[in-house]
Amino acid sequence: MLSECRKQQVVELCQELVRIPSYSGEEGLVAERIMEYAKDRGFDEARSDEFGNVLLVVNGDQPGPVILFDGHIDTVPVQRENWTLDPYSGEIRDGKIYGRGTSDMKGAVSAMITAAIHFVEDTHKRFPGKIVVSCSVHEECFEGVATRKVSEAIRPDYVVIGEATNLNLNHGQRGRAEIVVETIGKPAHSSNPDKGINAVTKMIKLLSAIQELPVQNHSVLGKGILELTDIKSSPYPGASVVPSYCRVTFDRRLLVNETRESVLAPILALVDQLEVEDPSFKANVSYSTGEERCYTGAVIEAERFFPGWLYDEGEEFVQAAYQRLRELNTDTKLSHYSFCTNGSHFAGEANIPTIGYGPSLEHLAHIDNEYIEIDQLTKAAEGYRVIMEALSLLKKSKKEDLTNV
Repeated sequence: MLSECRKQQVVELCQELVRIPSYSGEEGLVAERIMEYAKDRGFDEARSDEFGNVLLVVNGDQPGPVILFDGHIDTVPVQRENWTLDPYSGEIRDGKIYGRGTSDMKGAVSAMITAAIHFVEDTHKRFPGKIVVSCSVHEECFEGVATRKVSEAIRPDYVVIGEATNLNLNHGQRGRAEIVVETIGKPAHSSNPDKGINAVTKMIKLLSAIQELPVQNHSVLGKGILELTDIKSSPYPGASVVPSYCRVTFDRRLLVNETRESVLAPILALVDQLEVEDPSFKANVSYSTGEERCYTGAVIEAERFFPGWLYDEGEEFVQAAYQRLRELNTDTKLSHYSFCTNGSHFAGEANIPTIGYGPSLEHLAHIDNEYIEIDQLTKAAEGYRVIMEALSLLKKSKKEDLTNV
């Protein structure tokens, strides 16, 4: 159990980080504070990379695995008028810390940092391998893209994602993709529609066919959902004109072993079929892309395809962490994330053995009056501490070639 002093340490750090706004691309001040906090607290290195990810490193005194604990420090925006409390107060009420980022996920970041400090104090750095805490950026925009730089620099053997798990141990997640479908028509005056090709009516035909596609299902991760999230036509507003362009976006939740090609294939097959049936039908299918500027000035560009991943419950690294967590809390369960995390890179792209463990509940992310229970926060610091010990005793995993991810 954590001493009262150690409990207070993690609570105060969480409050401090929450008081510093850090929207995606604006994480500079909180990154600076974390590096300052790490000084003289046992870390061997505290540095940031090109994108602004902060890396806190503790070196053991023996050869062993590199264990990476990752938590993002960017948050979604707030609408202050919807909050009862100041979203950047870090105020404590009824055993809860309130503020943007408490659950998603400055609470977990604080617990990881303090757990590493406690691990140093307890072991005097007499342990195999290396512990790295990654305080990563731009997760809310691009799950896992910024952390590609972390993999290149650290080359971890094992990764622990700190997103909320209600103190259970997660061994997988669904991935996420944004699919863009466009239909191309021909403009005309709406009083003479037969002179044009209405892109919206063509889109309706395609959407009807897409809705009939079978939904993939995984025994653990659930459904590979394909959900329409927006639709736009052009020109807009379209007074007296046949729309010549229509664009829709789908949110696709990805299951394990789904590829960029396999996910688009069913929709492309429908397009091919409709083009045969209707010579005037023309459509394009692709993944959306995005570009964001980091607080360092570097630009992140990426296709919005973030893979799913799942490791067997019996894997040695899963069981090593699970058994130690069960010693702390016999109610600890094995589960998986329903949303996407930076694990899409570490596990889904780079094939690095990855688990998830964190305080709080998934549904508390992004809500008004966001909070984290102090009991969950302090127990997470204990959990991270025993995971560090458990994974450090394992063999180094097989290194993957990360140069092309």
